[in-house]
Order: sequence, then C-alpha cells, then structure tokens
Amino acid sequence: MNLIINHNTMQPIYEQIVSRIKEKIIHGELLEETMLPSVRTLAKDLKVSALTVKKAYDELEAEGFIVTVHGKGSFVTCANQAQMLEESKKEVEAEFESAIRKARSCGLENDDIREMFEIVLMDS
Repeated sequence: MNLIINHNTMQPIYEQIVSRIKEKIIHGELLEETMLPSVRTLAKDLKVSALTVKKAYDELEAEGFIVTVHGKGSFVTCANQAQMLEESKKEVEAEFESAIRKARSCGLENDDIREMFEIVLMDS
C-alpha cells in the first residue's frame, strides 16, 4: 500500500496512517473486504515501529473502517456511507478551522473572512 508519511510534521505518525487509510477508503481506493498489509509489513514499508501501525489499525477498527480477524489479517469493512460522509465533513471542518486561525493571525476580522469565503465559494 502506498502511504506517504511526513516525519517533519507535528501530527503523530499513527494519526497520519489513520487519515491516509481513511482517505483511501472514502475515495474508493480501498474497497470492502480489501486486505490491508500486516502490521509488520506496513511498519517495514513505512520504516516505523510495528506498535505505531498497530495503534493506527486499532483506531481504524474502533472507528469502524476496518475489522481484524485473528490469524487472517485486517480488512476494510462494509463502507458505511453515512460514516464516510461524516468523516469527510470533519476533514472539511478541520481545514476551515485552520484557514480561520491563519486569517485571524494575519489580523483579519470575521467580516473580512466571510467576504473572502464568499468570493472563493463563488469562484469555485
């Protein structure tokens, strides 16, 4: 599996793994019942600790994106469209929050931010 991990960011590696795999599931690159690489294999490929990958897989399982069958591996679960839509909304919300923080750090007021948003929205 081709995952790109950035070691120079403040985001923990396991969170990057979780988000990259979720993106692949949400965008249909990983389909239902697709087997994920083993923890050790992915850890070796990414040059990270197996515990880091295990933590990512545990998180994905807790969120309902994968299921792990003892002795067989981890698989993409039935793609719950409502859950995937909610995850997409969360990602967009996080990007909005980041953009707003940046705008405020530049001294922009709420009205200026709204106006910029409207302009960008109309141009899209």
